[in-house]
Amino acid sequence: MKYRELGRTGLAVSEIGFGAEWMERHNAEEVSAIVRYAEDKGINILDCWMSNPEVRTNLGKAIEGRRDKWIIQGHIGSTWQNGQYVKSRETGKVKEAFEDLLRRLQTDYIDLGMIHFVDELSEFRRITEGEFYEYVLGLKKKGAIRHIGMSTHNPQVARAAAEMGLVEMILFSVNPAFDMLPASEDLNEYFRDSYDESVGGITKERAELYRICEENGIGITVMKGYEGGRLLDASSSPFGVALTPVQCIHYALTRPAVASVLVGYDSVAHVDEACRYEKASNDEKDYATVLANAPRHAYSGLCTYCGHCTPCPSGIDIAMVNKLYDLAAMHSEIPDTLRAHYNSLSANGKDCISCKACERRCPFGVHVAERMKAAEKLFS
Repeated sequence: MKYRELGRTGLAVSEIGFGAEWMERHNAEEVSAIVRYAEDKGINILDCWMSNPEVRTNLGKAIEGRRDKWIIQGHIGSTWQNGQYVKSRETGKVKEAFEDLLRRLQTDYIDLGMIHFVDELSEFRRITEGEFYEYVLGLKKKGAIRHIGMSTHNPQVARAAAEMGLVEMILFSVNPAFDMLPASEDLNEYFRDSYDESVGGITKERAELYRICEENGIGITVMKGYEGGRLLDASSSPFGVALTPVQCIHYALTRPAVASVLVGYDSVAHVDEACRYEKASNDEKDYATVLANAPRHAYSGLCTYCGHCTPCPSGIDIAMVNKLYDLAAMHSEIPDTLRAHYNSLSANGKDCISCKACERRCPFGVHVAERMKAAEKLFS
């Protein structure tokens, strides 16, 4: 396993990390087996955003006696209320949930204290100018967290945090589908001249974010590296071709400022699939050739989250709603986090007035209004 410096935190994290979300569907014995296998493979960073008491307890048991082997990325603002996950900014509930996290993980500190899930600039301003951020600063001052981080899917929010120096690292969604903005449906034409290993083919907004983070010493840990598994299946991939876990991981690790890709594991076999990256050949890592040879129709009718559809008169972040809808549609039961993401948006599918101005601007023929209705039906 190779290790990278996480920004200016002074922490050396494994290139392949552990996103513990899927541990919610495993018992204590299974969680311990997977966590300990990952540790044996050299993985040393563990993300726990989940507020579910059972999974927190199981993770605590899995790392019992080996806390010093793990860099824990724990989330502040992820609470458990009435038997379900709730994102909260209420200081009392946030404090209670954080203390619960420490107790169940059997530790007195969290290495990376993450301001949990900030996806709108207005919310970012409220958090950083209010008592929530003061609480986070207090946790760092007394050593309950060692470094301040933030999780977001929004490059504007991430950039604001990086430029203002309010966090030391960011958990951000990074994969080719989220990053790339084709000029046309002809991917062969798109990749022929524009692709560059470091920045070519990426939307300007996201390329700027990675550059700013690297310049400011803000480390990035990666979520959604496989796009919820969508990129691993040709039938669900927006490119019309399947990528391998190794190719997805390589894509993320070649972005500036990225230190670790946090992969969700359901078994030790999934750990092995991700860790194959460390011994993979250049040919096995090559995602550019696969994407360059993708079908010309790959994007037709599929949302690429490019943002050409905006502005929306109802203020809907159409790309975000589509992204959450696509991720949710891959599950037989919608994960609580996706439902919470959707419901926390200031405007979502229920606010669509079917004006279809967005559809006239979409270069890929996406039936946006229908998808907004479908998203509202799915999440409600």
